[in-house]
Amino acid sequence: MGTASLNRRDCLITSCLALSGLAKPAAASVAQSDLIRLSLNENPFGPSPRALAAVRDQLGELCRYGGDLGAALTELLALRERVPDDQIVIGDILKPLGLHLAQGAPLGAEFIYSEPGYAALVDAARPSGGVVVGVPLNSRLENDLDAIAAKVSERTRAIYLVNPHNPSGTVSDPAAFRAHVRAMSKQTAVIVDEAYLEFDPDFEKRTVMDLVRAGENVVVFRTFDKMFGLAGLGLGYAATPPALATSLKRAGFGRVDALDRLALVAAAASIRDIDYVATTRTKVAAERDKWHQLLASLKLRHSDARANFIFFEADRPQTEIAAALRSKGIDIGRAFPPLERWVRITIGLPHENAATRAAVAELLR
Repeated sequence: MGTASLNRRDCLITSCLALSGLAKPAAASVAQSDLIRLSLNENPFGPSPRALAAVRDQLGELCRYGGDLGAALTELLALRERVPDDQIVIGDILKPLGLHLAQGAPLGAEFIYSEPGYAALVDAARPSGGVVVGVPLNSRLENDLDAIAAKVSERTRAIYLVNPHNPSGTVSDPAAFRAHVRAMSKQTAVIVDEAYLEFDPDFEKRTVMDLVRAGENVVVFRTFDKMFGLAGLGLGYAATPPALATSLKRAGFGRVDALDRLALVAAAASIRDIDYVATTRTKVAAERDKWHQLLASLKLRHSDARANFIFFEADRPQTEIAAALRSKGIDIGRAFPPLERWVRITIGLPHENAATRAAVAELLR
């Protein structure tokens, strides 16, 4: 192969990497890159090196649909979760699942979730007549399992629990959580969002994937956006009861042939890289601990967050804190009503965290 061909190939790869977010930012984007982005709970340590290598190796196959890779990832996930292949649904899961459950239920069916909280699934149910029932967090800013259970009725279509919770980052006692999920699943579908659970060293003790294996009416959702650093590719999966998986696929959700090849190979490589996950978990925990030490020194109430973000109560509305930090080049995102004074900040790179801690200390000391 001649030098000209090699140069053309290198240009193509560089262009594709830039489009997929893998190349270093160009000089034109320096102004944007100066902003410290701590608003969306992204993993700043990035994807696994194996994931990056898998993406590079796949660039020459972008003319092909991803069906073969989707089938392979489904098999890999089923093996990882110890469930049959047909119980794995891959793709953009939460919104389609909320919509699907609402469409298959009587008008006015209720969807219960913790408030404030991540509401993608329950919000997706609204246009089809779903009624969203918010249950306040308990005094520890955890899912209030007793209060949620008390809200379940014949009108309940599904319960949506995020563990660790977002925005508080708290986890429930594993035995109590499992017992409540099992009991409530006898009455209705329980969807457990474990998007952030890989950040907790007690992952195996806290996951309720065993309830899916046991045949309970439980769905466990996971994503590659958070721990695995693939937010730019946007891929998740759910392990569901067989009938629900079949119903979702018949409705056109989870079609592996429609998924992005780069996302599929990156996901497969990521879950094989166990060491990288462990290293990232340790890095995030170390930075989170520094935040909690600062908050304690400032005598600011904060949650016992176990995810890749922290959550604390300030002496003024979150909007004022966010505006002040934005003026210093730090973006922390939105407020979470009704907890108007509570502030969520994503764990960034060490130097980003240090700069943000200094700014917060200056504001609130």
